[in-house]
Amino acid sequence: MSLKLYMDVHVPQAITDRLRRRGVDVLTAIDDESATLTDEELLERVRTLGRVIFTQDIRFKALAENWQRQGREFAGLIFGHQMGGTIGQYVRDLEIIAQGSELDEWLNAIEHLPF
Repeated sequence: MSLKLYMDVHVPQAITDRLRRRGVDVLTAIDDESATLTDEELLERVRTLGRVIFTQDIRFKALAENWQRQGREFAGLIFGHQMGGTIGQYVRDLEIIAQGSELDEWLNAIEHLPF
């Protein structure tokens, strides 16, 4: 079984579209009608859905890091700085992550992309 991903509102649609064409299970905050949730609410929502979130929002990453320090549980967060990689790099890395890992491996984890 592959990892299910969740895209924050800051992620370009092209990343989501390409991942879906490659067979990756991706849900966006917009598709989920959760685009107006706070970052904290969204981190909780993603955990209940059993998905790891990908964001390009540095404040969202800081929130997850704070939760790590506090021992608050979340499903995992993947961060890719908007200037840190190309759409193609993010698609390749996210596809590898989705195909090569399981949700339990991501509990309270934060990963930075591109690799």
